[in-house]
Amino acid sequence: MATDLQEQAKEIIRRIGGRVTPSRVQTLFILLAEQRAITHHEIETRLQGNRKLDRVTLYRVLEWLSENGLVHKTTSDDRVWRFRASGDMHAHPHAHFKCTDCNKVTCLDEIDTAHNWPLPTGYHFQMAEITVKGLCAECV
Repeated sequence: MATDLQEQAKEIIRRIGGRVTPSRVQTLFILLAEQRAITHHEIETRLQGNRKLDRVTLYRVLEWLSENGLVHKTTSDDRVWRFRASGDMHAHPHAHFKCTDCNKVTCLDEIDTAHNWPLPTGYHFQMAEITVKGLCAECV
């Protein structure tokens, strides 16, 4: 399983014309293995057992992955960036659910935030960030 995800990470990076580096592959591998959005710190913790990256390098890798559409980057009221591997289901703007107990963030793909919002005359919609808060199934 690990090798399949590592090969998948390499192929995804190659497909967009990116350089396949150990840092990019390992970071994307971690995000592909997750079922939720995770923080920089959580990624850093998972890297400790494998390939240790310094904090700045990890930020650069995450920024590169985000800029190239390989990861979805989101924040919440705690102002902590969370990252999740992008897939076709995350190619559209969507809302998020944040558990108020464990802080887990989950994508709510059914809630489209690219809505035609009724705005006052002269206002122009750019984007909406919607976070629904409550208790996840594990914390109920």
